[in-house]
This record gives sequence, structure tokens and C-alpha cells, in this order.
Amino acid sequence: MPRHLKSPVPAAQVSAARADVAERVHAILEDIRRRGDDAVREYSEQFDKWSPGSFRLNADEVRRIVSQVPGTVLDDIRFVQQQVRTFAQAQRDSMADVEIETLPGVRLGHRHVPVAAAGAYVPGGRYPLTASAHMTIVTAKVAGVPRVAACTPPIRGEIPAATVAAMHLAGADEIYLLGGVQAVAALAVGTETIGRVPMLAGPGNAYVAEAKRQLFGEVGIDLFAGPTEILVIADENADPFVVAVDLLSQAEHGPDSPAVLVTTSEQLGREVERHIERLLPGMPTKDFAEPAWRDHGEIVVADTLDGAFRIADSYASEHVEVLTENPRQALEKMRDYGALFLGEGTCVSYGDKVIGTNHVLPTRGAARYTGGLWVGKYLKTVTYQEVTDTASSALLGEVCGRAARVELFEGHARSGDVRAAKYGKGTLPWNEEGAA
Repeated sequence: MPRHLKSPVPAAQVSAARADVAERVHAILEDIRRRGDDAVREYSEQFDKWSPGSFRLNADEVRRIVSQVPGTVLDDIRFVQQQVRTFAQAQRDSMADVEIETLPGVRLGHRHVPVAAAGAYVPGGRYPLTASAHMTIVTAKVAGVPRVAACTPPIRGEIPAATVAAMHLAGADEIYLLGGVQAVAALAVGTETIGRVPMLAGPGNAYVAEAKRQLFGEVGIDLFAGPTEILVIADENADPFVVAVDLLSQAEHGPDSPAVLVTTSEQLGREVERHIERLLPGMPTKDFAEPAWRDHGEIVVADTLDGAFRIADSYASEHVEVLTENPRQALEKMRDYGALFLGEGTCVSYGDKVIGTNHVLPTRGAARYTGGLWVGKYLKTVTYQEVTDTASSALLGEVCGRAARVELFEGHARSGDVRAAKYGKGTLPWNEEGAA
């Protein structure tokens, strides 16, 4: 039986504020629907103290901003974007169009068609998540999306130059200095100056995530996002200091970010906890990491490694780091996770920042039914069908007539009847006035 060395706070305490967020977001969305740009401008001024003549940066402004970014930063952005592009292109290349002939002259197929436009939200606030530009914009462009409109908020009234550079180098067609609910609402419903998009992607705070949830259906979204999560599976061979550092690396995302250790070694679990207690006081981001570990940190001891894999699957965590003697076992043993990070040589931070796989991943158990953002999210798999052989059409018409009448769909049956009669040289079972 698994044993908890450290447990999180009760779930009821975690969700108490969600209703207030939903109500506030709903009001903002409805206001922007009614008043368009005027409402967007008012909310930007209220929340970000930002009200420029135009939220969209023109080409000269983009060039000027990018020129202010240090060369090493630009080089690093280009390096990381190439990793993302390479992996996204391999994913796209794996998605072949299909056409088969099921009967003589009966051709069925599907094509992967990119959405007409996508909105990419790149968070700012305390952490300007430059990497989110790579994940949302580069991936969309590899998918073939012709128009990508990207938004990021100003940070304390300043333009986040590195983020703008990342958006530009990723291939954004439009760049807006606009954040929060007002940004995703403007992209989803459209305003006088911001064209609407059929799909939204990118992480954000609780308000942005709730706005995407409420807009889903009216537009497509990448994922229903919650706080960042990490789960580490470790055996007695793992380095407890590395485990502690990696758990805290994700706890710093926010005070509600779960950090979970599942281990087969009680001794390792206790050593990890001691390392965390020593590391936290000196962390520059302890104001987020400390409450995250206090309220949402867990240490679970499993009887066996197979048991540890089963426990990890029950969490369906966003990030799962496997620090065991044979980490690739997890590929066969596990199924419910956003992304796996195998062995001490890799870490979740690589996935977040540099390695090339997408860091927009399912949270709050969504990994039970979906993976993360990838090139396929920007593609619609659409089918087509063609019948050129008259004998095949006659055969299908006869079967269609019988099958539709079982379901009492007489109109459907008659579409089949006319082809059976015309191509099979038979007669209709009803006259041109519709009587049988």
C-alpha cells in the first residue's frame, strides 16, 4: 500500500476561488462583445496601465524593438526555435494524406488542412514566457497556418523586447501588445481593429485559462489549462538533491503548482524533503515555490516500481520525470501523462525552455484523454468521397435505400433510390409526385 510522507492541503480549499474568476471573466467577455475596441482599451488601461495609439506593432516598431535585444539572446531564441521547428516538422511529416479505393470507382480520402488563422497568447506578468512564443507560433507556422496573430502584455508599462523578438522570429504575422482576458477575447470575437481567429493557443493565468474555457466551442483551443504540475518517479538509485531541485523548478511557476514525488525508497523521500527545506529559504522565487510546496507538495512511497508507475498514472500529471535505473520502462508501463522526461540527463526545464518538444501540456488530469499542443492541433483532418463507377453507385444506392428505411429516413432512402434506378437501369419504388 502506498504511504504519504507529505500530503497536500484538501482539494476543497484549492477550488474555492474559481467561481469568482468565472463570473468576472464572463462579464469582461460580454462587455467586449458589445463594445469591441473601446472595452478592450479600458480593460488594458485598468489591468496593465497600457493604452497606446495602436495595440498592434507595425514593422518599423518590431525592427526597433528587436534591435534592442542582446545578440546572445537572439542567438538563443533562434537555437531553441530551430529545435521546436525540427520536431514539429517531423510530426507534420508523419501525417500523410490518405486515399483508398474501397469498391471499383469508389474513392475515400482525408486531407490535413490548417486552420485559416490562429491566435497565440504569450504570457507576461511576473514571468515573460518567451518560450511560449516558440511553442505556439513556430508550431502553427510548421502546420501551415497562413495567419498567426500573437498577443503579449506589457510588463509594468514596458515593452517586453525579448518576447517581441521571439514572436517575430517565430513568424507571427501580427503582434499585439495586449494581455489578459481582453487579448484572448479580442482574438476570439474580433473587434474593429483585431480580426477574429478560429483557434486560440497558449498558456496564461487563471483568468486567461477561464476565458479560453468559456470561449471554447465558439473557437477551438489548445487545452484547458491549469497550474503547472510536476511528478517525479524515483528509485533508490536517484540523487535526492537532483530530485529536490527538479521539484522546486516547477513549484516556482505559482503558489498553486503541484509538485509530487513518487518513490520506492522511503529513505530517498526523506532526504528529498530535507533538501527542499534547505533550498527553499534561499530561492529567489520562494514566494511562489514555498507555498506551492507547502500546500501542494507530496511525497508518496510505493511498494514496487510497477506500483509507482500505477500511482503516477492515477495523477495523470502534466510533466513526469523518471529518475530510475531503467527510465525507459516508463514508455511501456505508463499511459497517462502530458510528457515524459527520461533519466537524470534530461529534466522538465529542458522541455519548458530548450529541447524542442512542446511545453503546452494537459493539466488537472486532462492527460487521461489528451496530449499537449502539437502541429496536429492546428490541422483539421477532413474527408472526401467520390464515386465514378456507375455499377458501384447503383450498389451503394440499393443498400442506402434499405439502410435508411430501417431508420425511417425516407428522404435519405430516395437519394439512394434515384442512383440505384438510374445507374442500375431499374425503376423507382415511388413516383415523381413522391407517392410509393
